[in-house]
Amino acid sequence: MTNFESTIEALEHQWMRAWIQQDRKVMKALAARSFIFLLGSEKAAILDRASWLEAAGSRFICESYRFGNVYVRRHGKIGVFASDLTIEASIDGHRWAGTVWIVDLWKRGGLRQRWNLLERTVSRPDPDPDLPAAIRSMQLWR
Repeated sequence: MTNFESTIEALEHQWMRAWIQQDRKVMKALAARSFIFLLGSEKAAILDRASWLEAAGSRFICESYRFGNVYVRRHGKIGVFASDLTIEASIDGHRWAGTVWIVDLWKRGGLRQRWNLLERTVSRPDPDPDLPAAIRSMQLWR
């Protein structure tokens, strides 16, 4: 694992622990000013930074999480983190749990050259077991 990969993975854990602890101060420090949370579902929904910070501290509560297979890639000042995420959470008291797929975009910038979370996209994995093999069969580099 490269230094970049370990940095991004550590930031991901810091973000998730702050969510569990409802620590808005840490989440605010990690979130870019233009942060959005995008729920990819049949009817997509978006939370901006202010809405996320308010919800994560009161209405959208994370109790536990576990990352599965992690993918990290750097594109200049942008970092991509993708993983399956097993989560135990609640939204307005209703259980929201299971495995989701997340893709986070981190951006490096500012005077301190810190990494900030720019966007988190969450969606449910496709249950079709043949789909990954079909996509892999299209890989030209094989």
